[in-house]
Amino acid sequence: MDDGQAGSLGGMPISVNRFRLAKVDAVLLSWLLPPRCVICGARGVRECDLCAQCLAMLPPARQACPRCARARGDGALCPACRRIAPDFPLARVQAVFAYAFPLDALLPRLKFHADFAAGRVLAACMAAHFAAAPAPQALLPVPLHSARLRQRGYDQTLELARPLARALGLPLRTDLLHRRRATAAQTRLDADARRRNLQGAFVVSAHAPLPQHVVLLDDVMTTGATLHAAAAALRAAGVMRVEAWVCARVV
Repeated sequence: MDDGQAGSLGGMPISVNRFRLAKVDAVLLSWLLPPRCVICGARGVRECDLCAQCLAMLPPARQACPRCARARGDGALCPACRRIAPDFPLARVQAVFAYAFPLDALLPRLKFHADFAAGRVLAACMAAHFAAAPAPQALLPVPLHSARLRQRGYDQTLELARPLARALGLPLRTDLLHRRRATAAQTRLDADARRRNLQGAFVVSAHAPLPQHVVLLDDVMTTGATLHAAAAALRAAGVMRVEAWVCARVV
């Protein structure tokens, strides 16, 4: 029977189009295989792979300095950011969560153990948080160096960026920003050492048309050195406004 062609079932006319088979299958699948919490394994809620209790445990980022996302409680510029020149390359940073339990367990599972289910949960939370934010012209995941990408086999920030861009209807651009230098791991470096480590680490593709307003996406912000270095490269190339969205901010 052709699509839309009427038939009969028990004497009642039917139409293939009216069955919405894909939707019925999705509902049936969610009933047979309900989402499971990626933290504790209990039944998920609201089509989310988190249970109600674990969802409530996610630590939201408090009102923070709009430039460095460090928690302040009043949302004003912190004293350190007041001393920074107004043409600082990173115009605004917004974090969804504080880097505390269970974020400090979920993000490493994505970053180091290829737990893409945890990534999908976090991307969905980010999409809900940023749904009302002013839309940039492009979303740019902070890239890994090619050597680190070969070693790990995937880019954890890109795994967050893909579903986030899809959910918010944003252009995802992976062709603009590249990490041209393999930097040392930042984990054990202090703030000054992190900044020195990342000098000249990023380059912007000269042949690609540049949007004027972009959002950098990263998984975790500690000192902000990586985001600042990426933003400086974009501003030097001609991007007018660079903001950053991060899943979690170290407090």
